[in-house]
Amino acid sequence: MTAFSLVYTLHVLSALVWVGGMFFAWMVLRPAAMKALEGPGRLKLWVEVFQGFFRWVWVAVVLLPISGVGMIHLQYTGFEAAPRYVQVMMGLYVVMTALFIRIQALLLPELRTAVQAQDWPAGAAALGKIRKLVGINLIVGLVLVAIAAARPMF
Repeated sequence: MTAFSLVYTLHVLSALVWVGGMFFAWMVLRPAAMKALEGPGRLKLWVEVFQGFFRWVWVAVVLLPISGVGMIHLQYTGFEAAPRYVQVMMGLYVVMTALFIRIQALLLPELRTAVQAQDWPAGAAALGKIRKLVGINLIVGLVLVAIAAARPMF
């Protein structure tokens, strides 16, 4: 395995964890939780799900730029020599990371506080905000993956 193959594999796996996790949560877990659980139980579930999933997202947030910069330096002479689609992907990564940090730092504590206080309307409102931002982030992530798939790096 070449150095580029190793870095590329790490990059793809990190993206898969983040975007695939959002896809699963949005398309599978959310509808199932709505069918199977009442409001309070659903809110408690999401607090636990986010806590576990966000640990893995942080790993992806760290590894994606490290592996991305590694691929740029292994494949090109630097950022300025990288194709435009690579620069677009870097910009979309920044958007995704900003949305994630907004959820993690502002909305998740709001949800957690509401659930601990058993303030179910406030918890539902916080979860609704999180759901919208995760939906936006999922769309951005899918666009990013489509760009990557349409323009292979090697």
